[in-house]
Amino acid sequence: MTDTRQAQRYPSIWWFAFGYFACYAPYSALTKYLSKYLGISGNELLPITAFASLVGMFLFISSMRWWKYATHKTILGHSVPMPGLWTFLSGLGTAAVIPTTTLAYTFGNVSIVFMMLLMRGGVLIIAPITDFFSGRKVKWYSWIALALSVISLLAAFFVGKVSYDITVPALINLGIYLAAYFMRLRFMTKLAKSDDDHARTRYFVEEQMVATPVLMLTLGAMALLGAGPMGRALAIGFTKPLEMAGPWTLGIIGVALLIGILSQGTGIFGGLILLDKRENTFCVPVNRVSSLLAGIVASYGLWLFLNERRPPANELVGVALLAAAILTLSVGPGIDKRRKPAPAVVTPLPVPAAIAEASPQAKQKLG
Repeated sequence: MTDTRQAQRYPSIWWFAFGYFACYAPYSALTKYLSKYLGISGNELLPITAFASLVGMFLFISSMRWWKYATHKTILGHSVPMPGLWTFLSGLGTAAVIPTTTLAYTFGNVSIVFMMLLMRGGVLIIAPITDFFSGRKVKWYSWIALALSVISLLAAFFVGKVSYDITVPALINLGIYLAAYFMRLRFMTKLAKSDDDHARTRYFVEEQMVATPVLMLTLGAMALLGAGPMGRALAIGFTKPLEMAGPWTLGIIGVALLIGILSQGTGIFGGLILLDKRENTFCVPVNRVSSLLAGIVASYGLWLFLNERRPPANELVGVALLAAAILTLSVGPGIDKRRKPAPAVVTPLPVPAAIAEASPQAKQKLG
């Protein structure tokens, strides 16, 4: 029988960063396009994108054959994958991250890049706090990257004369997003950030198998209750695509499904970045910068094809500083490795010298 602990191996964290970037750029651009140019509100968009994310989660884990890594329990004679308590709670956090990320790009008078700076900057500040409480040592290059990341966030606010209309709903959305990330990072650090790739995969699978099902159930319950503007909008999001009513044509439904698949892609690659064994102050900037660079690409795409406002100087300054942060993270480990002294080589003594150095009892045995 194959030992799955030995068989499971992960590629470099930078491959995950590229996958995160490749999913995030079209995801954020398409979300902004549907909300701003086709008039589909964020709450109306959530049901169909959450459904696509749920399907994407199941297909990915099944195609990778990773269900076997989850904890299994026997129910009615069948072995069923089940999350543990902490991975269940982490999955709840992920279930909060998914919709708050999508909603962040639907608020008016706030650019993709600026919302990204708020969300990414907040998580970057959380990272060393999590490492501190977890007793993990933070490397020098991670501190430098963190400082550059925080400065980039400040630059977005104080460089230039661009004004932003940050509404109360946008701030509430941001607060939920950051609280969910803090919970995830705490549990990940405690249970899965180690040399044991089996533990990392188990955590990933158990967290993912909770997140999108809980999200779908929550959205469905809120739509059935129909309480308030959000509940009514969610109900519309569940029914109108099926009826192809209002702006929901077959093409728009296809775009919304693609947004959900791309959203799940960001969740997969982003989660695998955060589960890397290195400290959060290293992993979080890799995760955050990848998505921010994707946001720049998305913003310029909207500018080129839809005459959307080009990212202003203050946002570009922020992105440049974050690019410096990721450069620091990429070269820092190599500098550390070269600075470490080579291990001392112990040359064995010749046989006569070894005898001379031996104890009297050893000499008698050698004699």
